[in-house]
Amino acid sequence: MNGLVVLLISFFGLVLFRVPIAFSMGLSSMITAWSMGLSLNVIMRNIFEGVNSFSLLAVPFFLLAGMIMNQGKVTDRLLELSQALVGHIRGGLAHVNVLVSMLFAGISGSPAADTSGIGSILVPAMIKAGYDAPFSVAITAASSTIGGIIPPSISMILYGAFGNVSIGALFLGGIVPGVLVGLSQMWIAYLYARKRPELAGPPPSVQRVKRAFLGAAAPLGMPILILGGITSGVFTATEASVVAVIYGLILGFFVYKDKDFTLRNMPGLLSEAVIFYSLALFAVCNAMPMGWLIAYLDGPVMLTNVVQGLLSSYYGVYAAIVVILLILGTFLSPTVIIVIFLPVLQALGNMVGIHPVHLGVITVMVLGIGQITPPYGICLLIASEIGKVPVMRAFKATLSLIAVFLVVVATCIVFPSLVLFIPRMLMGIP
Repeated sequence: MNGLVVLLISFFGLVLFRVPIAFSMGLSSMITAWSMGLSLNVIMRNIFEGVNSFSLLAVPFFLLAGMIMNQGKVTDRLLELSQALVGHIRGGLAHVNVLVSMLFAGISGSPAADTSGIGSILVPAMIKAGYDAPFSVAITAASSTIGGIIPPSISMILYGAFGNVSIGALFLGGIVPGVLVGLSQMWIAYLYARKRPELAGPPPSVQRVKRAFLGAAAPLGMPILILGGITSGVFTATEASVVAVIYGLILGFFVYKDKDFTLRNMPGLLSEAVIFYSLALFAVCNAMPMGWLIAYLDGPVMLTNVVQGLLSSYYGVYAAIVVILLILGTFLSPTVIIVIFLPVLQALGNMVGIHPVHLGVITVMVLGIGQITPPYGICLLIASEIGKVPVMRAFKATLSLIAVFLVVVATCIVFPSLVLFIPRMLMGIP
């Protein structure tokens, strides 16, 4: 039997028997290697090579930086700034939800962390203020996906590490698309609240806006420091993640001096970051041999030939890539998809001359939609649990948000300069 068939049948068979995805990938890879007479040392070597990457070290440090910022009440200061800026607009709390997600995205890089950190504050507040519970959950889950687009982004770090693409260029390429996604979600929030004047807060005083800006100025400096350091060549993305941790510690201990932020909190934050990263790394370890087997068995070549036989235009192939990612994103995490299917995506992109940075940003954007679509939809699951709303009810409320998200994706595909002009201007990429 063809090795690729064995791999796919064994993988989906294990998944149907409710074996966790990470274990299913590892076991199906071992079954396939055994059926082909390959040494299991091949599997072990790919696992080691998958995690033996300097770039991957950035992931736990950015996670830790986000947790430090959250523990140090930075989220509260970003929330206060967002309320001062957009809380008075009709649908104010929904706009605040989106804006604070955009600001927090520049700190955490993790949509799941965004959902749990911000959702635990804003979902109950929105429901109490009169917003429908499903909409409150939907806007929280959808806006948190911006955390994977606006730098620093963990998904972009993984894409750059495994795809040999500049992480700094990916970071810069995500700025405009992330802002466009946020603005489109604010538009949906405005349409939701336009006939409900009670959902607008009082106009802020000049003094309140000034105070909010001063309170949030220091944390807002972190993404500027990170991007400035990377683009100027002062440090790499991995070194930038360590700088982010140090910056967060300085804010917590010496600038804000929050009484709840002490040395006693550090072991808990470190263990939380390690556990969170270990889960992702375990998935990477098991995905690496599966991705290698797919490439070894000419999976990318076969899929490229199929797509080439059906579609040959730039936009046709891009549409196929988006559809493939949407389907995969419903039941696999972005980490797994990037590790396993990146060679396939890059082969399709090379076929029609898609810029590697552009493909990376679009891939991360589409994978963000997968985080709010069942059954995987980790952001939707977290927000639904916070709001005590059934997942499918919350999903129905996200459909309009997914629709405008796809419009932004399509716009960025049709106008590549929206993604590429900042990396070209600051990093001189072709």
